[in-house]
Amino acid sequence: MTTLTTDHETSLLASVPTGLLIGGQWRDASDGGTFDVHDPATGEVLATLASATSEDAVAALDAAAAAQASWARTAPRVRAEILRRAFDLVSERAENFALLMTLEMGKPLAEARGEVTYGAEFLRWFSEETVRDYGRYLTTPEGKNKILVQHKPVGPCLLITPWNFPLAMATRKVAPAIAAGCTMVLKPAKLTPLTAQYFAQTMLDAGLPAGVLNVVSSASASGISGPLLADPRLRKVSFTGSTPVGKRLMADAAQNVLRTSMELGGNAPFIVFEDADLDAAVEGAMAAKMRNMGEACTAANRFLVHESVAQEFTRKFAAAMGVLVIGRGTEPGTQVGPLIDSGARDDVHALVSAAVDAGATALTGGSPADGAGYFYLPTVLANVPNDAGILREEIFGPVAPVTTFTDEAHAIRLANASEYGLASYLYSRDFNRLLRVAEQIEFGMVGFNAGVISNAAAPFGGVKQSGLGREGGSEGIAEYTTTQYIGIADPYN
Repeated sequence: MTTLTTDHETSLLASVPTGLLIGGQWRDASDGGTFDVHDPATGEVLATLASATSEDAVAALDAAAAAQASWARTAPRVRAEILRRAFDLVSERAENFALLMTLEMGKPLAEARGEVTYGAEFLRWFSEETVRDYGRYLTTPEGKNKILVQHKPVGPCLLITPWNFPLAMATRKVAPAIAAGCTMVLKPAKLTPLTAQYFAQTMLDAGLPAGVLNVVSSASASGISGPLLADPRLRKVSFTGSTPVGKRLMADAAQNVLRTSMELGGNAPFIVFEDADLDAAVEGAMAAKMRNMGEACTAANRFLVHESVAQEFTRKFAAAMGVLVIGRGTEPGTQVGPLIDSGARDDVHALVSAAVDAGATALTGGSPADGAGYFYLPTVLANVPNDAGILREEIFGPVAPVTTFTDEAHAIRLANASEYGLASYLYSRDFNRLLRVAEQIEFGMVGFNAGVISNAAAPFGGVKQSGLGREGGSEGIAEYTTTQYIGIADPYN
């Protein structure tokens, strides 16, 4: 392992389990295989982890299946208390979680601390929801029988998390599964598995029984998902990632008619109307664009600005983006960390270059940063043609393309001109406009004068090719339950 710059980083990395968690025990891969995890700010190796094989994946499902019946019978209050203890432990270990995310993903340490708060909240929220998963009892309309409806855990689940929010995406799936009484096989992204490994050990420390949560980090995603999706014991798959991968997983899941939750790609419009408070809109734009260096499915991807205020908004936006401080996430004052790898940086630059070639103007940024690591300069593009590829594709980087619209109907047409429908943002002083536009735009989430809308208590998810199902809110636990109806003969006869 490469020697890191501080003793704290070295000791923390040494404390992270490097094996596979199967049946409550950390162990090596069945073939002894490993893979490296890199620091995107330097390219150096952070840690070497066991790389699960298909055989290991099946062993993890064996453990989950064996634990399912007893876990489903575990009292809701017991499951709730485990989640609450996990919340407390994650909060106590917040600095360690934050540093791990900064090291393996690149986000600034201050932002990583924010993710710890956000991610931990799913543990607390679902600890409270565990004991409130209500069924119902009622009389049939004709009065002859009784109806009893109960919610049961769907069964063993495969949870596949992305690299951009290493803690929050794990807690957002694991917590409701635990609350519902499901066992799990968790497959973290190979680029950022360290946080998930540390989180899994934290769940064991919180008292989670062996076999309920199993973790199979691996260099091969298909080597894990393939055999599990084909196994009839698996009953659900929850995936967060790209739409093309989600489509393949859904096709495979269809063979066993699995429950699926898919949180896929986004192409969020950020709409600034002529009556908007422009300073507030710029502040919201910074939050919606630059969270996670733009590497978020909810990131504002297209800035649609009324033609009468476009010049002023764009000028202020570019000024705010142009003074952001780039650096390794552990360095004091850093506001923008690296992108996840060289491929991501190259993809972002290709979109920017194509837009400039098509007539857009880079008011700030527009190129990779010099030096080591995978840094890209925060960029604002003005005069972007409406048919530019950068308005159709998910950028996943610190780049903000701005285009204009003429009236409300035009803004709605531009917003809906995408196969994606996850997040959207509207800035206006007119509440009635919010209601009109929200009813007409095809997005699962709408932020009104707010640049960050994710919350554990809210149903997160999209429409169209942004996926199906919801995570968070009271809807989140429902994704892990199945409904059983019991018809009861009239007790008065």
